[in-house]
Amino acid sequence: MSERSDTGHDSAPEETLQADRPPVEEAPPPPPPPPAPGAPLPPRRTGLTRRTWTLVISLVLVLVLGLLGGFARVPYVALGPGPTYDTLGEAGGRQVVSVDGQETFPTGGTLTMTTVSLTDDVSLFGALGLWLSGRYALAPREEFFRPGESEQQVRDENTRAFKDSQSSAEVAALSYLGYPKKVLVAEITKGTPADVALQPDDQLVEVNGRQITAADQVRPALESTKPGDQVDLVVLRDGERKTARVTLAQAGDRETGFLGMVPADRADVPFDVTISLSDVGGPSAGLMFALSIVDKLTPGELNGGKHVAGTGEITQTGEVGRIGGIPFKMVAAREGGAEAFLVPDGNCEEARQNAPDGLRLIRVKNLQDAVTSLEALAKGGDTPGC
Repeated sequence: MSERSDTGHDSAPEETLQADRPPVEEAPPPPPPPPAPGAPLPPRRTGLTRRTWTLVISLVLVLVLGLLGGFARVPYVALGPGPTYDTLGEAGGRQVVSVDGQETFPTGGTLTMTTVSLTDDVSLFGALGLWLSGRYALAPREEFFRPGESEQQVRDENTRAFKDSQSSAEVAALSYLGYPKKVLVAEITKGTPADVALQPDDQLVEVNGRQITAADQVRPALESTKPGDQVDLVVLRDGERKTARVTLAQAGDRETGFLGMVPADRADVPFDVTISLSDVGGPSAGLMFALSIVDKLTPGELNGGKHVAGTGEITQTGEVGRIGGIPFKMVAAREGGAEAFLVPDGNCEEARQNAPDGLRLIRVKNLQDAVTSLEALAKGGDTPGC
């Protein structure tokens, strides 16, 4: 009889036996025993879960950020396109530029002055929204408001500059047309020699023996003097010629004698030019005011009936100066239908880089340039560009 081998097929492998063995299930833990009669109950958990706390904190942060963004002010102002006014037309039911007591001629088209809007006291979200709109730019507030200067003080200063631009525009336009001008006493410093001898609106005829026909002749008339010298002043007051002798004062460390008054050129004409426009400040409308006066006092349409806009500070001698915010002014002009835009020479590079499509740029250095270019534009000719 043979013996059965350990590797024979009659005995199952150990692995198979173990694999076929059903898993052993563990019994659940027994429930806790009920409290003994009269024993205090365990405290119930009433606190917020971690997820709830996260949600509450997130909501609080969102609320705080919303309040800061909506109410916190940033040290910036927003600059954008401002209102436009046709200086040949009306604003608020009144002619922007009117001439009384002198023949005027019909005009056509537009000579539009442009402005820049300045928004102060901007919130964080407000500034972000204006910037994202693409029509506004943000600039540091200190560039427009000096330390300690209020918004009302800035508004008053801009109003004075606007009135000065009106006077300069009138003198420049009427001088260009050949009308005479006179020199008036515009301001007097209290406690000075001028305060004793002169009155506002006196017309200066002579200073220290020199004839005065322009405001810039007054300072040279006093160059040879020193404090303590006596000089004669001749003025016209209410049509009457008056002479006064004054003793010049000392002012700081200046070597020449000090009179204490500010002269200003004014048109010497028998008619009145009035510029009526409220809620506008700054000096940059001078060029367009001057062109409107020239257009109304000369035959024909200076612009050939076209829609022209522009900007530029103007001196009493007709020089056109650089201004700020020209990209926004060009946008406002184009949106208002302007075909051409008069650009001060000093702004030409900036204007060329930011000009809206379809807006013709015309470079001007002075009033004569502007008039000549408008006449060429009216005839379909070439004009100096930027």
